[in-house]
Amino acid sequence: MRLHYAKLFKLLKERNISKTILQKKLRLSSTTIAKLSKNEPISMKVLEDICVFLSCQPGDILELIDEEERSLLNQLREEMKMRLKGGLYHQTQILFSYNTNRIEGSQLSKEQTRFIYETNSIALEGSSVTSIDDILETVNHFRCFDRMLEVADQELNEDIIKEFHRILKTNTSDSRKDWFNVGEYKKMPNMIGDTKTTEPSKVKGEMVKLLTNYNSLQTKIFEDIVEFHTQFEKIHPFQDGNGRVGRLILFKECLRNGIIPFIIDDEKKLFYYRGLKEFDRDKQYLIDTCLAAQDKYSEMIEYFIPSQL
Repeated sequence: MRLHYAKLFKLLKERNISKTILQKKLRLSSTTIAKLSKNEPISMKVLEDICVFLSCQPGDILELIDEEERSLLNQLREEMKMRLKGGLYHQTQILFSYNTNRIEGSQLSKEQTRFIYETNSIALEGSSVTSIDDILETVNHFRCFDRMLEVADQELNEDIIKEFHRILKTNTSDSRKDWFNVGEYKKMPNMIGDTKTTEPSKVKGEMVKLLTNYNSLQTKIFEDIVEFHTQFEKIHPFQDGNGRVGRLILFKECLRNGIIPFIIDDEKKLFYYRGLKEFDRDKQYLIDTCLAAQDKYSEMIEYFIPSQL
């Protein structure tokens, strides 16, 4: 069992009281505020002072939770609802959006991505020019990640996949092209490098078959999720945005199946692409690339919530 102060932060938000205000009003130390943010024990005096200040009972601001009942998904959802700054959810949003968009050619830096997330504005360097689509797709990915967390425990289906694509492409220049078909399967053929993908007329049938086979697995392991990803990318069901949608699905399905998720770094892009291309010949190459990414994300989880792993 472990103390959690999610109720406190929810109450503060409802009353429009920031942690800074709480600290000043009660003359709390920065260490105490940090303990509250990390769900660590505080003194009875501090607990009493908070209750008096908020005119509430201890049960209104804290609860004991069985850690075995807390999943990584619940943790991310809780931090999302609280809009907790500086936590695992916050950092995941920035790293995921930066890397997945960078892989697809976005010119935004990690710091620019962080600035957009934290301030809802963009910082340009010198006289540099930034694509509006890069900015929009960054913001859209933040929104799509939230939606992914909301549906993460649901069985994967076409509606979820199409919704991810619609959110990612909303208001971009692509969305203004009728033939682009945002939120729906492609109308025109496309390729991955020099490799042909599924013809538009066959996409619906191939997606139904892929999802049926995947969802028929009673227990899904890491390798099953990676293999689904490769098959999804081979179909390439949308006109564009398939990589980003596919990597969101990877994260979702790991969460749903109690597997530590991962973020493919832009620096590992070439390994990732090679793994996808050669998967039928050598599955282990992509699996090892994804496992390395999983190790990296595990380190971040361990930093924020040591008891999770």
